[in-house]
Amino acid sequence: MSTYQLDDLLHIMQRLRNECPWDKAQTPKSLTRYAIEEAYEVEAAIQAGHITDIRDELGDLLLQVVFQAQLFSEPAFGKDQPFNFSDVVNGLAHKLIRRHPHVFSEASATSQTEVNQLWEQVKQTERVNEGKSARRRLDEVKPGPALMQAQDLQKQAAKLGFDWPDVQGAKQKLNEELAELEQAICEQDSAQIADELGDCFFALINVARKLNVQSETALLGTIAKFRQRFAYIEDQLAAQGITPEQSNLHDMDILWEQAKIHLKK
Repeated sequence: MSTYQLDDLLHIMQRLRNECPWDKAQTPKSLTRYAIEEAYEVEAAIQAGHITDIRDELGDLLLQVVFQAQLFSEPAFGKDQPFNFSDVVNGLAHKLIRRHPHVFSEASATSQTEVNQLWEQVKQTERVNEGKSARRRLDEVKPGPALMQAQDLQKQAAKLGFDWPDVQGAKQKLNEELAELEQAICEQDSAQIADELGDCFFALINVARKLNVQSETALLGTIAKFRQRFAYIEDQLAAQGITPEQSNLHDMDILWEQAKIHLKK
């Protein structure tokens, strides 16, 4: 079996971009969802501890970096500031050296706390040198999964006094948002429905925060539970020689209730 190196990977990506219809059709925006999905798959593989899967998922995540770098090397996306994978690597190397003065220069840091303090000092210096405005308090919340980002934003706002004193206020707000969603549904306004759904999610996450529940963890638990229960349905149907498509909602709902009992044992 051939052994490929980084340059080979970059050339493969260039050829795919030129010759593969699917790859040719992609844009930076169309690919972002895959980067997010691959990052989650890396996390799942590491949690499971399967070394081969970890290696493969890291490769899939690297593909997203290589693909995006290829796109931004092209005039259509790079415009007047194109860059390629080598530029990404160069920028990252400089950043790592710059933000670790305790390793690459004379600064001293003997604990994780001191390292974090140095990191923030360097980042602040970078902002000043780049002419960026002072950070607002909510800027401390990094982009990320929507549930986690929403809850972190709410926590940060709460530190500034923008919060209800207890969960009752958060629950009342949720009920208000649900009423507004119902109104949007009655009016069949698709744009307003999407907007009100977002508000409902945000309000429900705030209820979770007030109850000291991590929304992301709670939803992941429900997702795992749904996977297990639906797998039970598929297994039971397979034992009868049929597929879900050949079944019906009534029969599957009966199996769903059985799964709830069976999986608790």
